[in-house]
Amino acid sequence: MISSPANKSLSDSLRIGVDVGGTNTDAVVMSGVKVVSWFKSPTTDDIATGIITAIKHVLSENGIPTQSIGSVMIGTTQFTNALVERKKLVEAGIIRIALPATASIPPLTDWPKDLVDIIGRHIHLIAGGYEYDGRQISRLDEIAILKAAQDFKRKGLCAIAISCVFSPMNMEMEQRAAEIVRGEIPEAKITLSSEVGRLGLLERENAAILNASLSRLAAAVVKSCRRSLDNLGISSPIFISQNDGTLMGLDQLERFPIMTFASGPTNSMRGAAFLSNLEDAIVIDIGGTTTDIGVLVKGFPRQSAVSVDIGGVRTNFRMPDILSVGLGGGSLVRGNGAITVGPDSVGFKLTEMARIFGGETLTATDIVVAAGLADIGNPAAVADIEPGTITAVLENIHQNIAIAVDRMKTSAEEIPVILVGGGSILAPANIPGASRVIIPDYYSVANAIGAAIAQASGEVDKVYSYNSLGRDGAIQQAIEEAKNSAVSAGAKEDSLRVVDVSELPLAYMPGGMTRLRVKVVGDHSGVS
Repeated sequence: MISSPANKSLSDSLRIGVDVGGTNTDAVVMSGVKVVSWFKSPTTDDIATGIITAIKHVLSENGIPTQSIGSVMIGTTQFTNALVERKKLVEAGIIRIALPATASIPPLTDWPKDLVDIIGRHIHLIAGGYEYDGRQISRLDEIAILKAAQDFKRKGLCAIAISCVFSPMNMEMEQRAAEIVRGEIPEAKITLSSEVGRLGLLERENAAILNASLSRLAAAVVKSCRRSLDNLGISSPIFISQNDGTLMGLDQLERFPIMTFASGPTNSMRGAAFLSNLEDAIVIDIGGTTTDIGVLVKGFPRQSAVSVDIGGVRTNFRMPDILSVGLGGGSLVRGNGAITVGPDSVGFKLTEMARIFGGETLTATDIVVAAGLADIGNPAAVADIEPGTITAVLENIHQNIAIAVDRMKTSAEEIPVILVGGGSILAPANIPGASRVIIPDYYSVANAIGAAIAQASGEVDKVYSYNSLGRDGAIQQAIEEAKNSAVSAGAKEDSLRVVDVSELPLAYMPGGMTRLRVKVVGDHSGVS
């Protein structure tokens, strides 16, 4: 098991980790660093049924009483799916505090039309904002904020997104605007851009609007999680996986559902680090539908350094640097001449539609079984596949994996590769550019293990003056702010550790201004 400080402090009480994927819902029971029980169950249309089934199985398999469970951690794709599928979103009121600047590029610029039609153009541009160092550009127009709130109330809008120029440097105007809106709409679900995004107004504002549009679904998911565990007789705390490999409580989920985006691949990467005892490596997570490839740095996913497109919208909130390829165990195989594998997949219907399970659809898993590389289902059902076809399909799969790994590397130096996920049987034993290929124990449920071992975190992304504070002073101030943020998120103070410090000098600004990004993690105080 991994020997990092993060995992040495894992308690010996029982914890349940669950990860809901497009094909399978995986669950594990862990005691300290030991996996007690695990199970893979097909994902169900309503999500909750699959979660209950998986948890029931891991408990009953070893006769584990529900009262012995100290905490439950769940990774879910519901919010990502809602945005991609344009379902279960609500209209949002939008306030941007920036005038006289930014009027030429209003909110929702360059958004997909179908998404704008759902969100609605309920936009108010209002005077105010800050300079890059937190100094005021102009005073906040509180009367205009009040009028905006009254307009939202007339329209029956309860999901509100508030953004302000350089609000990560100074949150006061966003916070004051929220107070005024709440005075008119007490039940409002308000998202402040400074709480979800980084520097860069448009992308940060986009993230806030998306988060607000998910507010009703977030409330429903929280209610469903609590009801599901109540039905199972589990009264322990429930936590949800975030996309940086850490946890948040249900109350926090209700406020920040967007932070769960890409939490599935992140859980797999954290689980891979834990199971392989490696903190720096490439992780290939092959599921039933996609192959997700990321890079571990100090045991956590490398974060994306550029704006991330989510559902056609550019955002800049924290996201893991993940490359997703349409290749998985359920990928459809086509062609007698030019062979294609995926990107479409039978998904969670693999055990119904694949030939080895009695179906009529030829999948990547069928080919692996026909090649004698795995013993799953009924091998006789694929005995008629021509050797040439098998070879061509395997070459196609292996080439796609090799290309994807090469795209994620930042140097020609070889690096360890960790294979996880139920579809890892598709991968070759040797991958170009890999110093070694590791398939750890429990590789098929690494995502659920990643959820079970997750911690709490705090992050700061601000501009500091090295001339005023000095480099060491500025970094220390950023670290202290990140630590305070982690403690506010539930981290135990005595378990905090810094996992990332990045500096970006801003040469075009006076005063030795430097953008600092600091991340701190620690064991969650609510996890027993």
